[in-house]
Amino acid sequence: MYMDIAIRPARREDAGACRLIYAPYVEKTAITFDYDVPSEEAFCGRMLRTGDVYPFLVADCSGTIAGYACCGVFKDRRAYDWSAEVTVYVRQDMHGMGIGRLLYEKLEKVCREMHLLNLNACIAKPKGDDPYLTDASERFHARMGYRQVGIFHDSGYKFGRWYDMVWMEKMLDDHPEKPEEIIKFPDLSEEALRRAGVRI
Repeated sequence: MYMDIAIRPARREDAGACRLIYAPYVEKTAITFDYDVPSEEAFCGRMLRTGDVYPFLVADCSGTIAGYACCGVFKDRRAYDWSAEVTVYVRQDMHGMGIGRLLYEKLEKVCREMHLLNLNACIAKPKGDDPYLTDASERFHARMGYRQVGIFHDSGYKFGRWYDMVWMEKMLDDHPEKPEEIIKFPDLSEEALRRAGVRI
């Protein structure tokens, strides 16, 4: 169930809170393959670089950042412009409140306004009972309408074990013969953001 949460673009001053959300995923899970928690400066750099082209959205609950979701480049070649890789992280003490779903719903609406057509998620997959990883992310994406399209075997090594990677995709729209050019996130109009339900 959603709380009173505003989904809005991340600001530079959100970097510390977002980094704190990300840190336990680095330190205690194989959800991300980072070994070390980035510094606040480094995390802020990632956030700002993402925001130069793609959305980086936060869930703001009365001034508390409850989670974030963003897109990034899928492949750095011109023909891939209509595809993006997505990710979402929620504060671990706020799981089960619908925050991840709300973030993804708004993110997808923003991506449609940008004329993106394909969203791709790269997800670590456990090979059985695993103290560092469950299949929760894979199940979440399936509920959000993503479907599995491939597995890369033994492609990530963390905590002394090898992990497979599952690729899942979601098509946001039809693929016309001549797609509309991508609009970078900073170039979206206020009206487009309002249509997407993102607070300005």
